[in-house]
Amino acid sequence: MMNTGIIDNSFPTFSHGGRSSGGRVKFSSLMRGSLTVILLVALFASSCRSSRNTAEMLSPEAEQQSENRQVNYADPSTWLLGYINPGMFLNHPHSEWYIGGREEYKPDGAVIEKLVPAIGDELSILVVIGTWCPDSRREVPRFMKIVDQTGFPAERMTFVGVDISKLAPVGGYDTLNIERVPTFIFLKNKVEAGRIIETPVTSLEQDMLNILTGMNKENN
Repeated sequence: MMNTGIIDNSFPTFSHGGRSSGGRVKFSSLMRGSLTVILLVALFASSCRSSRNTAEMLSPEAEQQSENRQVNYADPSTWLLGYINPGMFLNHPHSEWYIGGREEYKPDGAVIEKLVPAIGDELSILVVIGTWCPDSRREVPRFMKIVDQTGFPAERMTFVGVDISKLAPVGGYDTLNIERVPTFIFLKNKVEAGRIIETPVTSLEQDMLNILTGMNKENN
């Protein structure tokens, strides 16, 4: 059963624990012009962290993260900003990456069994996401499947969408010190217990278990 949920709009407060030949000048000029346009479009897509070199931004791995090549997620008109209801992920164009990514991910059942008792009533989760970011579009659907399998209440999750500068129109957001997305912040009684930043060290479910059982503070 898909857990769309309703977010708590009160922002949580907590403590931070070829060169051409002469006979092909015109053709080469056209080629150079085309390549210039392609490079400019590629560079427009911001990275999911504060800085990333050009080679990484143009890598095939990053390009392959988009589930639907016809959707330009770098277009600001597609971004979800501020407080987000996760039900928005079910609408186009976000359903293109959310539904498939969620269905395809197979959490480790043994880890899920350990997570269930590790989740107490005092736990709340803050998810900071950039829908323009391939890492966010990959990890957030997986995370939602994990929390759904653990039975974690949707009302104790808060989602905040940011732009390519990692900024959000949400009061108090600047205190979170977000440099990369997605960032999953786990709070016990509104005190940060740890966070998963951008990509997990082992897996999302294992990293979450490690945080909740005090085995690690955060991944960087």
